[in-house]
Amino acid sequence: MFSISYAIKPESRDRYLVLIKEVKEHLTTVGKHDYSVFEAKGRKNHFTEVFIANSVEAFDALEDNLDEKAQELISSLESCVDEGGMRYNTVVETV
Repeated sequence: MFSISYAIKPESRDRYLVLIKEVKEHLTTVGKHDYSVFEAKGRKNHFTEVFIANSVEAFDALEDNLDEKAQELISSLESCVDEGGMRYNTVVETV
């Protein structure tokens, strides 16, 4: 599982919500990724994106398999992120 956590600029919320909906639709339908987006309960504007891969190989290919539209959407999302930036985390199922 790969996750990206960040806070967005409050003034970018409306734009972010439109973009992230488009990202999710694209990644799950075109890219066939197991992908979800969550907002932290009690922490408005704090989001986590989660990718779940079925194998190490599928995980390693995540970034390589993003098409041009996905890359453009993700780049647009990055402009909504506040000065704290993005935090990345990867965990591997052991049991």
